[in-house]
Amino acid sequence: MRRAAIHGLAVLGVMLPVAALAQTATNLVALQGLATVSALQATPEGKAALDANLKVTGDIQFGIQKQPHLLPFDQQRQLALRDAFITDGNATELADGLGSRLGAIYQDKARYSDYKTFSNVTQSVADLLGYTNNITKSDSNSGKFFFANGTTDGKNPVSDAAKGIFAARGGVPDVFGRAYGRPGGSKGADAYGNSRPFQTLPQLYAYRGDDYFKNASHSLGWLHGPSQNLTDSPSYPSGHTTFGYTESLVLALLVPERYQQMIVRAAEYGNNRIVVGAHYAMDVLGGRTVALHAVAHLLANDPAYVGQIRKNPAVINEMSRQTNDAVAITDYRAALEAARNDLAMVLKDACGDTVAACAATDTGRFRDAAANQALYDTTQTYGLPVVHAKTAGTVEDVGKLAPEAGYLLTAAFPAVTLAEANAILTETQGPGGGFLDDGSAFGVYSRLNLYAAAGKASALAASRRPQQQTTR
Repeated sequence: MRRAAIHGLAVLGVMLPVAALAQTATNLVALQGLATVSALQATPEGKAALDANLKVTGDIQFGIQKQPHLLPFDQQRQLALRDAFITDGNATELADGLGSRLGAIYQDKARYSDYKTFSNVTQSVADLLGYTNNITKSDSNSGKFFFANGTTDGKNPVSDAAKGIFAARGGVPDVFGRAYGRPGGSKGADAYGNSRPFQTLPQLYAYRGDDYFKNASHSLGWLHGPSQNLTDSPSYPSGHTTFGYTESLVLALLVPERYQQMIVRAAEYGNNRIVVGAHYAMDVLGGRTVALHAVAHLLANDPAYVGQIRKNPAVINEMSRQTNDAVAITDYRAALEAARNDLAMVLKDACGDTVAACAATDTGRFRDAAANQALYDTTQTYGLPVVHAKTAGTVEDVGKLAPEAGYLLTAAFPAVTLAEANAILTETQGPGGGFLDDGSAFGVYSRLNLYAAAGKASALAASRRPQQQTTR
């Protein structure tokens, strides 16, 4: 059953406020980075990107654009319906990325019996997931109403520090509403702004299936209600995608043998938000960037990200589910190591072999490396056009722009140095010039290709490993 997330480094028994929170220092960093979207209508390149965003989203949602899914498309739609429920308490919906053996072990111990009641594999894993989610989702959620109508919750003003973000960019709120003929508050639009694809697309593919709990459901039920009502929930960035990348990345760090597959699961999860009609491609790219940026800073033990006591803003999360659990972690790397050791013991005991051996015996949909890469690659930029010409034809030095990014690799592959990790991230980075890639430290995270980077980092680490059988 559910237990309060209490880390050994700090015991907490507090009820945190559920009202909308003023932007924190980390929220402001995310808002500034995400704000490139607000200025898109000011340039021809930006307008072209907005037009492409709607078209790509619609083509994916309706099945016109064929993507290299790991399942037949009708089955992918069914998975997108199940993925609409966020298992943020234990990451169990994402754990199939661990493979057929390890994923089954994890999901047997980490379950949701209903919307609010769940179990976890170990308390250390629960604490790590809880804290990480609180940080990344706070950054992501702070953007929902900010980019919709310049508020914290639809009505209340943002902090003084946030007020100048639009002016500094020459941007405006409700860019999707303005671009797609559904300005906030108009008929059929989100009341606050940034209406979602199911409100702006000329056609929407709706379908029936079973939800996460195997109950008969409908895709519209996860858009208009009753399962989840997103009608007045602003679109940008995607909170589901932030969750998907956050928890998939945590699982990748906990089980490095499945790092690449977990990154593909994150990409699939974000893409499923487009498939079901809830998000645009730009929303997904924004949610992914927020997650990678925040987790890297956590791994670096950045004081702005660790040692916090936080709650997700109550009015913004797409699922609108709140808990009274609180967790504080002052040494994120130590918490990660503790959770990794605990999880490895559970997996080894249940599997009867080393984690590496069990990870290799995968008969599930992530067993084909070429198929995994093809799916990930299609989600790297979604083919959206260049907005920032200055970064389009350049290779950005990750080590100079965002030196903490390398921890996304070294935390899983400690034989690789931080300098080597950043060099790998630089070498493998995706195409430049996208709407988020404005040359900033935040923007470079939108180019990271963790699937390719993890492959190189893993190979480098393996070349340095003593020639002996691992017992992990």
